[in-house]
Amino acid sequence: MQKRFSKKRQAILDCLASTDAHPTAEWVYEQLKPVFADLSLATVYRNLAELKAAGVIRSVGTYDDREHFDYCAEAHLHLVCESCGHISDAPTVPMPEAWFAEVENATGFRAGDAHLFGLCRACRDAKKNQ
Repeated sequence: MQKRFSKKRQAILDCLASTDAHPTAEWVYEQLKPVFADLSLATVYRNLAELKAAGVIRSVGTYDDREHFDYCAEAHLHLVCESCGHISDAPTVPMPEAWFAEVENATGFRAGDAHLFGLCRACRDAKKNQ
């Protein structure tokens, strides 16, 4: 039997599920504050931490001094723009389990997912037009 979530926790989870933007706690708070007048940023942080600890969501990492979250808790590839900080999924490029095992065998490091750093299309285009 799955544990029932409070209305706020369910709203936080639904908010994450509604976007592929890999939002921060602050972004989630701004989206939900109009709906829950008594919502605090601390509540959002606490619920995100508990959802992450339960394996329901995952942290994508800390960029621009803010932790970003992902509704998809399965290992997958993230593309991170080094210029604007945008994070996106590469859902059509599955990360083979053998790759993770090979990394662990070679280094002892157990990877949960992978991040590729580079420039997104918008930042590349902006640099071309400068």
